[in-house]
Amino acid sequence: MKNLLLAGLLVPVLALASEGMNGVPVGGIVLNNTDRIALKKQVIGISRTLVSADYELLNESASELEETITFPLPEYPARQEGSTYYGEPSNLMITVDGKPAKFKTVMTAKYKDASVTAQLRKLGLTDAQIAYNPAFGVELAFNPLTPNQELMLGKQNLWTKNAAGVAGPAWTVQISYVWKQKFAPKNIVRVHHVYRPFVSTGPATWDVQGDFTTKYCADKAFMGAWKKAKAKAGNNYVEGKQVHYLLKNGNAWKNGIEDFTLNVTKLEAGELVSLCFPGNVRKPEAKTFQFHQTNFRPKQDLDVYFGNMGEAKIKNNSGVMPSLIR
Repeated sequence: MKNLLLAGLLVPVLALASEGMNGVPVGGIVLNNTDRIALKKQVIGISRTLVSADYELLNESASELEETITFPLPEYPARQEGSTYYGEPSNLMITVDGKPAKFKTVMTAKYKDASVTAQLRKLGLTDAQIAYNPAFGVELAFNPLTPNQELMLGKQNLWTKNAAGVAGPAWTVQISYVWKQKFAPKNIVRVHHVYRPFVSTGPATWDVQGDFTTKYCADKAFMGAWKKAKAKAGNNYVEGKQVHYLLKNGNAWKNGIEDFTLNVTKLEAGELVSLCFPGNVRKPEAKTFQFHQTNFRPKQDLDVYFGNMGEAKIKNNSGVMPSLIR
């Protein structure tokens, strides 16, 4: 895939040193059976505070189908492993043909690739206690485990000490949103979801290091712009965030993604954006950069870098990004 050098096209980007946190990737919906269901159109909208995705799914068979749709979230450690936020994304909304999807939340706790959910529940742990990670802070109410629960978990090797000698859960957590969907023959089903993404941050005070240039297609224009932003900041620091989207699962659909559009939006004029993506970029709006592909089979996932951010807030208090399919 030909990478598009966007440092000049998207206005300059801001660097993140190699010591920065790794992001938490989230993708889109997954259909268990894609032999007869085609993904006719997908439109993704990404900003540093919201991810929105629209799908048009067509049952190309002559009979009605009922399939399971899954929106999986990344597996994460229940024990805190750094400062990156994990868990369930906030402001989540899923609709099907304009109506709220009746999905169920499926949570699985794993230890050495085996489910230990039943064991944890048998010891009296609530779903919140199983899913909790200390990095959530006030994002999630949490009741500490009792000494006896910690003792019993320790006997099962599920409550252990890390390298720093701090005791905590040894399991990981996998959360998915799942629902059954009927597809009438030769009929389009429209799925829309929106959520506040997991973002990664890290020290932005040093020169560009590591694989940043390759990962975000940074070039000489980027380097100059980054240095200018760094100098203007005065305190040798410019904030940056990364959003990661699992795009390669689009290859699992019957014909790939037949019509694909990516909209990357800045929340304010001075925000700096960079990413790698094939093809040409256009600007349908002043703060939006748009990419389009047909018969698209992604060869890599999507990494978008946002930098030089001010205090822009989402005006829509619901946090909902409107549908981007026209």
